Amino acid sequence: MHIIKKNNLLFMTKNLNIYVATMTGTALMVADEIEDFCKTEGINTNIIEMDVLEPKNLENLDSPILIVSSTYGQGDVPDGSKNFYNKLKSSNMNLEHIKYAVFGLGDMTYKDTFAYGGKKFDHLFLELKANRIGEPFYHDASDGSLPEEEAVNWFKEKVFKLI
Repeated sequence: MHIIKKNNLLFMTKNLNIYVATMTGTALMVADEIEDFCKTEGINTNIIEMDVLEPKNLENLDSPILIVSSTYGQGDVPDGSKNFYNKLKSSNMNLEHIKYAVFGLGDMTYKDTFAYGGKKFDHLFLELKANRIGEPFYHDASDGSLPEEEAVNWFKEKVFKLI
């Protein structure tokens, strides 16, 4: 949360970083829809694909993070996010200053590795002592629902008031 001055009035603004791990673009579409909702609520968002992130980007972060991750292959994080994930995992950073939430994408027809991309990020952030906001949501592509609609509904009900 930041305080800005405009026309000699002080305003409190909320900020949200949305970190996206995607292969086919679905996770990015989900992030875009959440960003649209946030705009209507006066929340400044910053969508960043994880392929450009480094662990050092988390060092002085003071805004919450929403991780939106698909799952690829045999329960892996998407290719573009592997570098960030692996570097963060080996860094042993202390993330106790970070609040985060997770929206994972998966398909229950692969139930042994369902939504492991999002689950791996959740476990890693917990292991590094970050503070989870609400419970993660794992969307099942095989149930016919639209992930972007499910994501916005989950965000409104379970995360929005906590950021």
